[in-house]
Amino acid sequence: MSPKKPTGYIVLLVMLFFLALYAWMKKPVHLEGVGPGATFVHLFEWTWPDIALECETFLGPQGYSAVQISPPQEHVTGEQWWTRYQPVSYQLESRGGTRVEFEEMVRRCRAAGVEIYADAVINHMSGVGEGVGVAGSVYGRYRYPVPYDFDEFHHCGRHGDDSIRNYQDAWEVRNCELVKLTDLNTGDEGVQGKIAAYLRDLVGTGVAGFRVDAAKHMEPADLAAILDLLQAKPFIFQEVIDRSNEPITGSEYAANGHVTEFKYGMELFTAFSERDLSRLQSLGSAAGWMPSGLAVVFVDNHDEQRSDGGLNPVLTYREGDAYELANIFMLAWPYGYPRIMSSYRFSEHGQGPPMTKPVDDQGNCSAEWVCEHRNPAIAAMVDFRAKTRGQPVTGWTQIDTSAIAFSRSDSGFVAINAGNSAVTAQVPVGLKPGLYRDLLRNTESDNAEGDDLLVGEDQTVTISLPPMSAIATHKGVIK
Repeated sequence: MSPKKPTGYIVLLVMLFFLALYAWMKKPVHLEGVGPGATFVHLFEWTWPDIALECETFLGPQGYSAVQISPPQEHVTGEQWWTRYQPVSYQLESRGGTRVEFEEMVRRCRAAGVEIYADAVINHMSGVGEGVGVAGSVYGRYRYPVPYDFDEFHHCGRHGDDSIRNYQDAWEVRNCELVKLTDLNTGDEGVQGKIAAYLRDLVGTGVAGFRVDAAKHMEPADLAAILDLLQAKPFIFQEVIDRSNEPITGSEYAANGHVTEFKYGMELFTAFSERDLSRLQSLGSAAGWMPSGLAVVFVDNHDEQRSDGGLNPVLTYREGDAYELANIFMLAWPYGYPRIMSSYRFSEHGQGPPMTKPVDDQGNCSAEWVCEHRNPAIAAMVDFRAKTRGQPVTGWTQIDTSAIAFSRSDSGFVAINAGNSAVTAQVPVGLKPGLYRDLLRNTESDNAEGDDLLVGEDQTVTISLPPMSAIATHKGVIK
């Protein structure tokens, strides 16, 4: 018979067990794809079954790391896209599909090597007075079946209607109502617990990360307290619209995770609209920008597509070649974690998604959908980014104001001409001598030698670029 262990020894073992269990519960989940070579896509307003199929047939094979999905919680009724951003409960029933379809989507996408990032609308509930949600939940203003009641919302007492009017007042931005959406008191521990329970439910289905909608309208410490209740560490990126003209900055939220860098799309708009690519040589390094390792970058997003331009214009799919070139540059440039926008066509600001499937039975994008992520050049650059991950920019060459070329050390090379005239130049390249396939003009199924890139023994290459075009290659396609 074994001698009895001392009581203190047993207590110590129990303590060590629970410490190990706690550490395991707090571990990161499914973050293998997040890094300098990763690219994710926002499949805006796609349904869960359609996303699952796209993961299997296109996103996984093309190397996309993840999909940002539209908000999955129950929302107000209506055809407009913005109804998804007016929650009435935290049931996983929405225009995107049922809970069963949601869980199946997550499972199938993860099996295809693609993670799911859910758009988490946790700053507010609806802006509609009362009604019935898409899953049948009855709600009223400041009364929701989460449950939430009147005292769990902010009532800032400004301007007679509690609305935000002054974006130069940080307190007002975080404690008053954004376009009359009922603003949750995220500093309240009870509210924090209910939000965290919703996020934990999503993590439990296999969701790997969250876009935190309207993060700048919450105190950073409130958001930190919510995230600390998750018992896991999903990938977090926070929507903080910081264009350097308001007191709230993205850096205030850096301790919570990644932050959207809205200045990035503005800079690309200016460069490609004015056809002055010289300004891109130091993109991302200016004071006030998020560090590369914490920035989520994009050419455009679903909100900006619907703006009237104004003081903060961006390129969208409507700009055609300029938009394609901006995405090529983004995927070639080693700053931030890039997100590709995948849209549907619309003519009015509030117009909701088409009733047709985004991709037909023949694997083609339907006419009502744009499918920017399926653009052959953009899809090819997802692979370029993966193959050049971690490599610095070398050999920047300013061919003329509108045309540039640069290498990613010895791993890849890209040249872009955003001008109205063709350019021909001999430029240095980091790749070793040899013949390379141009990823953008020469696919594997159309292997025309005239589009190859010949790197000489002197490590230069002669390029000829038509107006509004680009070439790119990497060491994985040497012939």
